[in-house]
Amino acid sequence: QVQLVESGGGLVQPGGSLRLSCAASGTIRSIIFMGWYCQAPGKQRELVATISNGGSANYADSLKGRFTISRDNAKNTMYLQMNSLKPEDTAVYYCNFRTPLFDFWGQGTQVTVSS
Repeated sequence: QVQLVESGGGLVQPGGSLRLSCAASGTIRSIIFMGWYCQAPGKQRELVATISNGGSANYADSLKGRFTISRDNAKNTMYLQMNSLKPEDTAVYYCNFRTPLFDFWGQGTQVTVSS
């Protein structure tokens, strides 16, 4: 079965940047949209950003201007550029590819923002 593989998480100081990547291990057809979600300790998973097949992006209000989502359709790969990171951005970040029949999820990558 096709899996989503995330990379790029880690420890960064406040104000720093990270770039997350999410790649499918095989071909996924009929993707409706791709998205990033995050889950902080003790909290529910919440939306970070989504991007449509045409490249139209939507962001959580609190993240606008700091995070940028992008995708490479030819490679079935999605990215999340995170700038000006804050301690409250600390969470496990998950990628999601949605199709009409199934939601694909990555295993999650830890992002820790701390001095």
